[in-house]
Amino acid sequence: MSQMIEGRIPIRTHIITEKDDIVDVVKKYTEKVAAPGDIIAVAESVVAISQGRAILPDAVKPGLLAHILCHFPGKEGSLAAAPSIQVAMGEVGTPRFLLGVAAAGLGRLVGRRGDFYRVAGRQLAQIDDFAGTMWPFDRHIVLGPKDPQNVVDRIKQVTGVDAIITDVNDIGKVDILAATGGVDEEALVQFLKDNPHGNDDQQTPIVVLVSAANMREYMPEDRQC
Repeated sequence: MSQMIEGRIPIRTHIITEKDDIVDVVKKYTEKVAAPGDIIAVAESVVAISQGRAILPDAVKPGLLAHILCHFPGKEGSLAAAPSIQVAMGEVGTPRFLLGVAAAGLGRLVGRRGDFYRVAGRQLAQIDDFAGTMWPFDRHIVLGPKDPQNVVDRIKQVTGVDAIITDVNDIGKVDILAATGGVDEEALVQFLKDNPHGNDDQQTPIVVLVSAANMREYMPEDRQC
């Protein structure tokens, strides 16, 4: 199945916390907006936050190894502080993390990037370090969501609309972590590159990508054919 997307509707929500069920939140905010043929895009950070995967750095006790590695030139992305590294090692295990660091160092010797995540695990690339997400979680370490495929499948079950979970930043990098069956992920990248979710005051973690068939519902009558 290949949806023809012609527009998008960013949806402002309340501040989502671990007290929310993200599927219920999506249903509440999209039930009068999204229709079959559209795609509901949900920011990975709010999915993770609703799962209780936002951690205050003060709650983390970094070990000596984490303090050493935060100064290591092979670190990448959001893993720039000892608490973040300690949490990341807890996610994948210290041996695998160290293998990733070694791979990153060797890769840089030959001018290749990305080996750290290829070895240590792509889920570490989803970690948002301090100031990486919206208030009041801008001082938290936010891990990637657990079982994102199950989340999108549940969203479709309760809404009847296809869904994706996205990891998008403000420099145009788009990573679709999970999608309901048949969604053409590559075709959606152009609609997400400018990060319609926003990480600041926009507070629009849900975006409805509107299909061509449904677009007329959001056009003034005098512009409809």
